Amino acid sequence: MSSTDIKELWRGFTAELDYAVFGAGFLVTALAVLAFAFRDEAAADLMHGINDALWVNLGWAYLLVMFVLVLFVGFLVFGPWGNITLGEDGEEPAFSFPAYFAMLYSAGIAAGIVFWGPAEAIFHFDSVSPFIGAESGTPEAAVGAIQYTFFHWGISAWTAYVVLGIPIAYYGHRYGAPLRVSTILAPWLGIDDLDRPLAKVVDVLAVFATIGGVAATLGFVGDQFLVGLEWTTGTTVGDLGTILIITGLTVAFTISVALGVKKGIRRLSYFNLALFLLLLGATFVLGPTRYIMAVGTEALGGYINQFITMSFYTGADAGTGASVSAWVGEWTVFYWAWWFSWAPFVGLFIARISRGRTVRQVAVTGVVASTGVTIPWFATMGGSAIFFQQTGQADILSVVSNLGEAGSGYPLFESMPLGGLLTAMFLVLVTTFFVTSADSSTLALGLLTTGGKREPSTINRVVWGFLIGALASLLMVTGGVDALQAAAIITGGPFAIITLLAVVSMVLAFGNRNSIFLREEDDVTVPGSKSTFDESVADD
Repeated sequence: MSSTDIKELWRGFTAELDYAVFGAGFLVTALAVLAFAFRDEAAADLMHGINDALWVNLGWAYLLVMFVLVLFVGFLVFGPWGNITLGEDGEEPAFSFPAYFAMLYSAGIAAGIVFWGPAEAIFHFDSVSPFIGAESGTPEAAVGAIQYTFFHWGISAWTAYVVLGIPIAYYGHRYGAPLRVSTILAPWLGIDDLDRPLAKVVDVLAVFATIGGVAATLGFVGDQFLVGLEWTTGTTVGDLGTILIITGLTVAFTISVALGVKKGIRRLSYFNLALFLLLLGATFVLGPTRYIMAVGTEALGGYINQFITMSFYTGADAGTGASVSAWVGEWTVFYWAWWFSWAPFVGLFIARISRGRTVRQVAVTGVVASTGVTIPWFATMGGSAIFFQQTGQADILSVVSNLGEAGSGYPLFESMPLGGLLTAMFLVLVTTFFVTSADSSTLALGLLTTGGKREPSTINRVVWGFLIGALASLLMVTGGVDALQAAAIITGGPFAIITLLAVVSMVLAFGNRNSIFLREEDDVTVPGSKSTFDESVADD
């Protein structure tokens, strides 16, 4: 590459930036990387202190906000606003339903479902939620364990994404507003005035939330990848090796995608979903099928019957002064914050692909259909892990105590017929999810820091790939899962407020569709609307 080419790349990078948003996000992430690299103990203590203060004092707020979002999405599904088109009236959807669902689900689950699928239920089986109130290791504990995985990964998880994605899609596809998070402020600022300081603040918060969310995700799946290497080959890499491998892989995959290997990544995304379903089906058939069906059915009934009670359960003890119990803080509050931190990216992606869909179609697909696929995964993986632990076919808890949560899947699959093949499939799935997570996370940060530019520059994405890979690996080394969970809670908390703003934004827009700022007769267009938009998403 010549010096002229390098200068052109640099000019393209500097010209595309939203300096306020990029600068704030870059500065905070770089400072976090430096702090964990050179003052790891002090940085970890500070982060855990902030995390503890949040869930101790504001744990109830995470629970309350999420329940409000669930209620609102239920209203969108059954209420009169469900018929509103995210685009021109009568416009056909940009994608067929199978393609739309595959893209939406692949973006929403990230790699978390692969990491926690075999791990979470066995944790709850051993350390039972106070809400369940059963003895550890009992049949009641088994049902309660899977019931809580349904709760953590069910309709509540997907609700935050949909609530943010729908208003962005509505303003963007119907009125030509930019596809960025601050677009939800259109009722207050107007479509043509979305570059004001308040909008910048919202986009900066979106960057902060995304940084915490993707660092947690890359940390989880990176840890699972390294544990898989150790499990299958006996190779350990140490702390320095962890930092170099996770950061290097993130940057390498980012460069490969940013240089134009679009069709390969698109095919890899479909491969992920196909392998995910194949592994699910094989585990269900080769594993304890009758037990999975029995305990999964009972857990599903408990989830449906007790959903409202679980949504408001804090387990608070007057003696501690905390707003939620330690168990609720470490699990439910963490998950709710994680979903809030992922809402900017997934919400933007849902907005990109939802042109021509109705509000009801997006809500049903994003919440009901996605939950319908997620529940069988956790019933199968969680049920199998508990069954093998109870019967002595695999001591998964011992593996977890030695290798961490990332090691839970490998003894699970090895204890079944065709165990070697299933273990290899699982490791491949972990690897390919790492690739797509690195790609999607750096793309999301590129979109957020360029004002919604469709194709952020290679330099932009490499910068974010290096920073996020380094932060994820340093969090793994200094604090493991606890540090990753703390990062998600800290960065996801403030964005819960943004999701409430999105609700109010929809109420104002859908409830008064002839308002001054959104006149139906307005002819507002932006360059590269429908045809180039559809092609860009299809290429991605």
